[in-house]
Amino acid sequence: MSLYIRDRTVDELATRLQKATGARTKTEVVRRALEQELERVESARSLRERIAPSLALADAMGQGRSDFDVKAFLDEMWGDV
Repeated sequence: MSLYIRDRTVDELATRLQKATGARTKTEVVRRALEQELERVESARSLRERIAPSLALADAMGQGRSDFDVKAFLDEMWGDV
């Protein structure tokens, strides 16, 4: 898939960044820039926002069994009965 930059200013910026970083192509420059921006935006989100999907999954799974004996389960699994 090709990358077409029609805006002259954006093209010049991409060329400058390509030269400054030593990237092989403008596509590589754009990919790196997008990855860095996504990382910046995602790291700016609060902890609550970042863990919300995990909390929703845990809620969907439910409480679980309180009488589950993990040691007995592991012993049986490893044949240490």
